Amino acid sequence: MMTSRISVRLIVIAALALPLLGGCATTYYDAMERAGIHKRDILADRVKDARDSQVDAQKQFKSALEQFASVVKLKDTDLKKAYEKLNAEYEDCKKAAEKVSARIGRVEAVADALFDEWKHELDLYKRADLRASSRKQLEATQSRYRGMLAGMHRAEKGMKPVLGTFYDNVLFLKHNLNAQAITSLNVEFSALRGKIDTLVRVMNESIESSNTFIADLKQ
Repeated sequence: MMTSRISVRLIVIAALALPLLGGCATTYYDAMERAGIHKRDILADRVKDARDSQVDAQKQFKSALEQFASVVKLKDTDLKKAYEKLNAEYEDCKKAAEKVSARIGRVEAVADALFDEWKHELDLYKRADLRASSRKQLEATQSRYRGMLAGMHRAEKGMKPVLGTFYDNVLFLKHNLNAQAITSLNVEFSALRGKIDTLVRVMNESIESSNTFIADLKQ
């Protein structure tokens, strides 16, 4: 419930603030701070968005594999329609991958801002014990963040070879609308399935890491 309220407030305030911001991230974060939404809240929200985009990408790549399988199993088929179907799946996979990358970039942007601010504010403490405690918490949070981000980037990187294999085969089908092309796709299917299975596993690890990081931020 709290996350939902934060998400709604982020959307509303961002919509009102965008015309005034001129693309300046610092101004944006300042406006959010004045509205009671801190960088930590924004980071949690963006990690959630990045996690959700990976879930969506998983579904899309699985759908593409199913369509690929349906084409290679057919003996008598309209090859032009088969090409159009696979090409549409490829384009959807590409868009899903781009969305994951964009959302990871948004996570990195607010995390950098949060950690820079936190580090600079350590000097504002008067009590050494509180400063030391805050520094320890910062280092622990950064460590958890780096682990989570590494998982996100592994998932992001894992999509590239899948897209490459998919694109090559769609392109081959486009230029060879005959039974030989279907035979070639059948040979490639096992390799593509293996790559997607690996990608799904890596994404699951990244999604779980994101869930853990979000829970830690809320403590």
